[in-house]
Amino acid sequence: MGLSIGIVGLPNVGKSTLFNALTKAQNAESANYPFCTIEPNKAVVPVPDPRLAKLVELVNSQKIIQATVDFIDIAGLVKGASQGEGLGNQFLANIRECDAILHVVRCFENDDVIHVDGSVNPIRDIEVIDTELILADLQAVERKAERLSKQIRGDKRLAPQLDLLQRLTAHLNTGKPASELDELKSDLGQELRKDLLLITFKPVIFGMNVDEAGLGEDNDFVKQVRELAAARGARSVKISARIEEELVGLTPEEAQEFLSSYGVHESGLDLIIRTGYEMLGLCSYFTAGPKEVRAWTIHQGCKAPQGAGVIHTDFERGFIRAEVIAYDDYVKHGTEAKCRAAGVLRVEGKEYVLKDGDVVHFLFNV
Repeated sequence: MGLSIGIVGLPNVGKSTLFNALTKAQNAESANYPFCTIEPNKAVVPVPDPRLAKLVELVNSQKIIQATVDFIDIAGLVKGASQGEGLGNQFLANIRECDAILHVVRCFENDDVIHVDGSVNPIRDIEVIDTELILADLQAVERKAERLSKQIRGDKRLAPQLDLLQRLTAHLNTGKPASELDELKSDLGQELRKDLLLITFKPVIFGMNVDEAGLGEDNDFVKQVRELAAARGARSVKISARIEEELVGLTPEEAQEFLSSYGVHESGLDLIIRTGYEMLGLCSYFTAGPKEVRAWTIHQGCKAPQGAGVIHTDFERGFIRAEVIAYDDYVKHGTEAKCRAAGVLRVEGKEYVLKDGDVVHFLFNV
């Protein structure tokens, strides 16, 4: 299990610059004209977690394996993308597989960076992208409904599904995202969502791309986007793609000093990943030994056998018990043996709910 985030936005809002910075690799071309990104770009990014380094120090492990996030950079969408305008339409399918969407919005003025619509207006830009994503979902829903309307003649049990599809079609036609249709939260709705991979049901983080001056006090553009995000129940994160690019190649100490000079204490990468984890209800548990210390991503509320299954399905099938030490206890006592002696190493069964930071050893039958 991992987190996957699709990056969308109009051309020239800073998507590819941000992608370069976030992945610490210059593998998404940035240029001052639309459609410079003509292939969907995917990169696997380690999840920053300082607890791993501390565990390595304590157990004298040979290496760290961090949890990861997949970032997928989609070509800049324009008005009409769902109908084949620009290059965005061919990449919309790539977003359907993502867990969340990072919608990058331009929140800075710069005459040297051309805006595809000629002026900076983040709310208008958001509406353009929203419309294209809704239209893309509408096409998928209508195709599904058309198939079902033929199949229902031989199987009347499909009637509730077709009815829900018709209600979803009407809802999307009003310009509202699928996430605002309560019926999709039912068991039948979950089934349809899984089948259709609705883009507009996915949680959204608005990435408000500002210049260096905008990193401090919120400018008017940022305030507008924050207000819109709050009204929708979405998340918003202020970032500067150019500043993030400057961080590439710096040591952690240098990066922290550089960020502090702008009054910022967390990189855009860290902030986006942390927000994504919180939004999707994810957390990490650890395994620690002489060969490696490793972080494993799970959903909050995950029970021990399912957490073991993230490592290997055999671990879940043959689960016997889990030996668990809370991270803070591990750091306090220093070794597994001392944790055991202090009584903070717990033996847990199938009903145990794993906690963020648990250091776990699973016992299982093969």
